[in-house]
Amino acid sequence: MNPEPFLRSARSHLPDALDLLRRLVEVNSFTTHAEGVDAVGRLTAEAFAPLGFDAEWIPSHTSGAGHHLFLRKSGIGAKPPVLLVTHSDTVFPAEEEIRHKFRWDERPAEGRIYGPGTVDNKGGTALIRMILSILRETAPDCFENTSWLVAANAAEEVTGDDFARAATTACGGSARAVLVFEGGPVDERGWHIVTSRKGRSTWKLTVEGRAAHAGSQHREGINAIDALARALPGIAALTSAEEDRTVNIGRVDGGTVVNRVPHEAFAEWECRATSPDALRWADEFFSGLSGTAPGGAVLTATRTGFTPPWPGGEGADALYRLWEKAAARIGLTTVSVPRGGLSDANHLSHLGPTLDGLGPRGGNAHCSERSSDGGKRPEFVEPDSFVPKAVMNALALVELGQG
Repeated sequence: MNPEPFLRSARSHLPDALDLLRRLVEVNSFTTHAEGVDAVGRLTAEAFAPLGFDAEWIPSHTSGAGHHLFLRKSGIGAKPPVLLVTHSDTVFPAEEEIRHKFRWDERPAEGRIYGPGTVDNKGGTALIRMILSILRETAPDCFENTSWLVAANAAEEVTGDDFARAATTACGGSARAVLVFEGGPVDERGWHIVTSRKGRSTWKLTVEGRAAHAGSQHREGINAIDALARALPGIAALTSAEEDRTVNIGRVDGGTVVNRVPHEAFAEWECRATSPDALRWADEFFSGLSGTAPGGAVLTATRTGFTPPWPGGEGADALYRLWEKAAARIGLTTVSVPRGGLSDANHLSHLGPTLDGLGPRGGNAHCSERSSDGGKRPEFVEPDSFVPKAVMNALALVELGQG
């Protein structure tokens, strides 16, 4: 397959893609700013309508959030759809955007465009439209014969699975491929394509002791902090490089004043693992912490959240080989990578073979970096990554359609 027509088409569609991205970024869409999230959804639906996509809106179950958006275009035949996944929300409240001057800011000399959501994940939305525009122009048989479902999560930045349930219904319980357009880094090894993600469980252990005067009645008390402290090393010890499992105890609290035997204490932690069995084994251990400890303290372990692992496997590997081949046609090298962070891929991989990290290149998502003046470095996307990433995806999708 000659990639030159795809490259020419991609270059011609880049200005429209960046204009769509600008309009999306200019709308604040913090997860619980429902009006903004829905406004981003409307802009998205309007952008895909000329390509023949019909919009469906499903309310999110997340308190204060807007609507999930599903854009559908049916192809010929009864094959399951190709599911293209993005999200409409960002992590930035309006007041944070104002305080840190997070706004659309093109800096050609740096090769960057700054702004909230530029790479996470409004850039992914713009790239999906660009890919489909390229296919309609250069591979019309693939575009028309394939059933497409573009799914935009209204509340991806918070833990929840209602979007996955809605997406499962929308695609009839299966997908030909699940393609998630979170940002895709590039390093000295090549262009990253994500082929697995760790799952996560979150836990809280509460301890009930007995209060007593720390001086005159110390023996009558049951120290909840002591009991908790004895349990924590066993929890932390479940971190295992061999099992690719991590445990992070993130919060510990208890007691009131030093002259009183503390009657209560608690700890909260998360556990992540790529293997479902490794995460399940840890959860069984954590659940077994409940009971009465030596000395009389009562421990109660509660799982407060769960995101299933996406362990990859043969389906993801087969898809990756298509993308690897497509990248090679335009002189790029790809690398299959696991990720420890969570995405919609964790919740949707049961629908079919899955890849993630297919979006443009950028950085500072969630603004984890700090600048020298103590402020936050804005999120950014590299516009030069749109053409190669769009062509890589388009070429691979043609191969998928011929399979």
